[in-house]
Amino acid sequence: LKEENAVLRSKINKLQILCETQADKMRKLEKKLEENQIKEEKEAQDLEAMVQHVEQNLQLMTKRAVKAESSAAKLRQENALLQAELRNSQLEKEALRAGQAGLAAAKQNAEVALQHLLQVTTSSRASIRQLLSGAESLELVADLLKSIDRISEVSEDGQ
Repeated sequence: LKEENAVLRSKINKLQILCETQADKMRKLEKKLEENQIKEEKEAQDLEAMVQHVEQNLQLMTKRAVKAESSAAKLRQENALLQAELRNSQLEKEALRAGQAGLAAAKQNAEVALQHLLQVTTSSRASIRQLLSGAESLELVADLLKSIDRISEVSEDGQ
């Protein structure tokens, strides 16, 4: 009977040790679960903040693109007017050349119109480059938003 009691006590001690070990493991797992939940919440908040930042940048770039398009349209109109002015000046220049009257004045007017046209053309090109740069930026933001959606889908699938 004493031997049986000793065996049973030994088994009870082993079971208590096993129970404590499992309780420790459970506490550690609960703590790890809590840490993972906190980490996931922070990542979700960070992702939301990044999405909001990207959306703000997209709105800003859209405004810039609209402004650049408007500016480019105005410059195209001005360019067309200046080209018409240049043609008129060239015709006037030819008429004056034929009549030999006031040739120097017409030549100077044509040169001034030409310089003005060249300045507007240069300015138009710069505005068009800005417009293209804005469009490229919008494409980059669109690609970034697509990748964010993919990251979100992968995160949801991985859970």
